[in-house]
Order: sequence, then structure tokens, then C-alpha cells
Amino acid sequence: MMATKRAYYAGVRFAPYDLVKEFVFALAAVTVLVIVLAALLSSPDVPSLTIKTVATQTPQNYVQLELDSLDGNGDVAGYGPPYNHQSGSVQYIGPVSVQNLFGVHIPVNPARDYVLGPLEQTRRSDPALAAALQTFRTAPATTQSKWEAAYNSALLKAKQQGSKLTIPSCSCGPVTLMMSRLLALGQSGAMDGLLLTSRHFYQTDYTRPLLFMNYTDAMANKATKYNLLGSTWGVMNETGNYPGQAWLWLYTLLYQIPPYTTAWAANTDALAILTVTILSLLLLLLPWIPGLNRLPRIIPVYRLIWRHHYRTGGNG
Repeated sequence: MMATKRAYYAGVRFAPYDLVKEFVFALAAVTVLVIVLAALLSSPDVPSLTIKTVATQTPQNYVQLELDSLDGNGDVAGYGPPYNHQSGSVQYIGPVSVQNLFGVHIPVNPARDYVLGPLEQTRRSDPALAAALQTFRTAPATTQSKWEAAYNSALLKAKQQGSKLTIPSCSCGPVTLMMSRLLALGQSGAMDGLLLTSRHFYQTDYTRPLLFMNYTDAMANKATKYNLLGSTWGVMNETGNYPGQAWLWLYTLLYQIPPYTTAWAANTDALAILTVTILSLLLLLLPWIPGLNRLPRIIPVYRLIWRHHYRTGGNG
């Protein structure tokens, strides 16, 4: 066996190679590079933005969103699939809407999920709230609308001092007490937990709180502060000490260039997902795509990597 091996390698030049040394040098170089880039390009570790933060810092905006959820005037109510059957945010790829194809599979009812549901979970220890909810539920729809409209007019005249919100008296029926309790739930932090409640063992569905937060002034203000609006190309670390959304850079790039920002602007989300999907498939299937699988020979980067071999007489 050894004689066969020596005959096989006869005339082949060998060079000493220290795998451990190469590993140590590579590790040291990457470590230094990571530290330098982290110092120069790191994103701030911003505390998480919660519903409690919104209710405490901008109580009027918070109550307005709750009222819009109750009377059906909120943006979520008209969003469309996968949350409801409306068409406010439905996008198309040509004549096809993937949202409509999949339908409503994450049903969100703003009045139930953001107002009546959380209040129902807390009414057992609050007789006044239980009575207000009973009054509201048994009232005709026209009466409910009158109460909601009256409260909306009063809310426009409200005075905000810090976390306190003073609403002028109005003929709003039980809506006044209901909104007051919702504000208390928000400022105590209870609403953050109530909107996560589901029938699953693990409460990890953040759909409802994220939809609610998306339309708050606090979300828009923070996005503006850190240049995270849709009109800017950038991502930052997730809440806490997690790696962050580095994988989103390609998506965010597409939101900054034509025709995604011009002719395709109404369907940018769907078309960006389609574009990245196609690019990912091209990368995955590259070894089997005629022409593209010849790129390594056309662009001979391998000669740079194995330069010692080719410098000592190797050939293609």
C-alpha cells in the first residue's frame, strides 16, 4: 500500500501546511475586523417600544386608536387579507394577488381584539366596567355610533398633561368609562400582555400588538429619529442583544430604486418578495443553470485562491 502511495505521488511537490496556524490567524483577523466594524457601524440598542410607552407618552393618540378600533374607522379594519376581507392594503403581481389567494387566515377584529376583548378579561374585578360593557353591547348599533361620535368630538378637545388625559364631559354613554379603563390598562402595561393572549400554549403571536403599534405616533416618530422610514435604506438591531435584521438589506434596497419606487410603488411589498425569491432560487440552482454555471471559469477567482498551485506548474 505504501509503495503504491509513493508511486502515485512521485514527482508531486509538497509544501508545508499548518492548519492550526491558519485557523488562529483567520480567527484573529475576523475578530479584529468584527470589533472595528462594530465600533464604526454598530446600531444603537434602543429599548423596545411598547403599548405601555405609547399610552404613557401619548395618551391622546392611544385613546384615539382605541376609539377608531371600536367604531371601525381604524386602518386595520380596512387592511384586507390575511386579517379581514377588505382591500385597503391588497397588492398584486400582475393580475394575481397572493393575499387574496391565501385568504383570511389570521383574522383580526379591531373592536373585539383591541377594545371589547381586553375589557371583558378585566371586568370581573370591576363591577362598573361590567355594567358599562353590558349597556354598550345591548344598545342598538345607531346608539353605539352616536356615543362613539360624541366621544370622538370630545377627544379632539382633550387636554394632555404628561400621562394624564382630561376629556370634556359628553353624552357618550358607557364609552367614556370604557376608554378610561383602556387607558389605564395601557399605562399599566397590561394591554401588552392581553393582546398576546391566544389559545396556544406559547403566547408568541405578536400580530395584534404590532398592527396596533404600526399606527401610533410613537412608532412613526421613532422610525424618523433612527432613519428607518420606508424612504430610507437601513435596518438596525432587534430589541435586546439579538443579531438584528441583516438579512433584510436586500429587501430594503429594493424600496429605494425605480421602478419599485415609481411605476410599481402600489405593489412594492409583493414585488420585492417576488424579486428576492427569484434571486434566491437563481443562487440555489446556480450549479445546474446552463451558462451561469460556467461563471467560475469565466471569472477565475479560484486561481487567486489556489495561486500557489498554479504558480508551481498547475494547469486548468
